Amino acid sequence: MNYIIFDLEWNQASHGENDREEKLPFEIVEIGAVKLNENRDMVSEFSKLIKPQVYHEMHFITSRLVHLQMEELQKGDTFPVVMKQFLEWCGDDPLFCTWGALDLLELQRNMAFYDMEPLSDGPIKYYDIQKLFSLAYEDGKSRKALEDAIDMMNIHKDIPFHRAFSDAYYTAKIFDKIEDPDVLEKFSFDTFNVPVDKEHEVHIVFSDYDKYISRAFDNRSQLLSCRDVTQTVCYKCNRTIKKKIPWFSSNGKHYYAVSSCIRHGLMKSKIRIRKAEGGGVYAVKTDKYITRDDYKKLLEKRDDILLQKKLKKEEL
Repeated sequence: MNYIIFDLEWNQASHGENDREEKLPFEIVEIGAVKLNENRDMVSEFSKLIKPQVYHEMHFITSRLVHLQMEELQKGDTFPVVMKQFLEWCGDDPLFCTWGALDLLELQRNMAFYDMEPLSDGPIKYYDIQKLFSLAYEDGKSRKALEDAIDMMNIHKDIPFHRAFSDAYYTAKIFDKIEDPDVLEKFSFDTFNVPVDKEHEVHIVFSDYDKYISRAFDNRSQLLSCRDVTQTVCYKCNRTIKKKIPWFSSNGKHYYAVSSCIRHGLMKSKIRIRKAEGGGVYAVKTDKYITRDDYKKLLEKRDDILLQKKLKKEEL
């Protein structure tokens, strides 16, 4: 297995949404990557410019941030050509690594636009190094800019930032510093392609929480009526457990519940409902054990939501 740490630069419509291609809001104009072996030693590099086919003017933000001009990009090959070269360079069984959660999504969106064979027919397990950095050195919730993380780690800055290869290079430098096995178990999952059916849904247990990624449903009501989505199961003893706080939501996108396991205590469950790229919706559910104080806060939150709904109904 090789770690493929990559970064993308992309362009967008320069005159607002009216000129935007709906199926390709961000057109990739550069791919930069480094390959690490299983010991996280850097063994190869990849850097290619891509000739634009959709947006032929450089958006001012892109130009300012990455210091690329359209004239330079004309020297590159088209995306399908560069992508084929990139995949050949990646080799068999690559584990993709990125700084943040967007690059793998946009890479697949660009591939789909050109009708290329998808990377996978379901979610892709990868490392979000930005998340790992936060888990290892911060609060696990904040998301620091790459250059700020490099400064915090006192890593020598020997090449400029804000080009695809350099950002991949610095991401690899940070990845090499992360040694905590509990942090390194925290894989992320890109869901450009959701599980095709129940059999291929994602169920993964980490040291302190679990995650479930459902198949797609036609609508939210169908999703919430599925027992696979709404049941609460202790991820430590694998028993279905009774809810102390039934599912509730303030916005129809995030749902919360608290259940009680006689062996392990109070477990908070959270469902995030997301739109599937191919249509419909799917769920990402996480379960985590919480303290009694956390339970009380969620109970107060639920009661506040119920009160607000009651007052709104009375106003009508």
